[in-house]
Amino acid sequence: MKNTLKFLFVSFLFISCQQKITPSDISKINGYWEIEKVVFDQGKDKDYTINQSYDYFQIGKNNTGFRKKVMPQLDGTFIVNDTYENIKVRFEKDKVLLDYSTPYAKWTEELIAVSKDKLVFKNAENKEYHYKKATPINILGDGKKTK
Repeated sequence: MKNTLKFLFVSFLFISCQQKITPSDISKINGYWEIEKVVFDQGKDKDYTINQSYDYFQIGKNNTGFRKKVMPQLDGTFIVNDTYENIKVRFEKDKVLLDYSTPYAKWTEELIAVSKDKLVFKNAENKEYHYKKATPINILGDGKKTK
């Protein structure tokens, strides 16, 4: 009985602490994001220490936009190709869903958390994708800011 009460208390605490995402939070998604880790539904994590590509999101006021893969360069610029995924953001009950589409596929991810420097999505297989805001690479060490 005590274990059941402890479990219910911890579950309630987790649910009550979950971020409530509002329409004004959607603009925080815009920009360059670097994947940090993937959390699988069995509780295992896969950490990404070095990334060859970032995700670039651009979502407008009408809750539509796109996501592109970009490759950061040592001078702070990015290599970009013509491939992208269309995004439509929709609010459904207490969830924020991103509907992706390409000419070849359609899928949906749930937005779990968003802030100015963290982003978390969950897909249909219950994998959570944790991102951090990407920063420019500067290996020169000259103190100059990259663009």
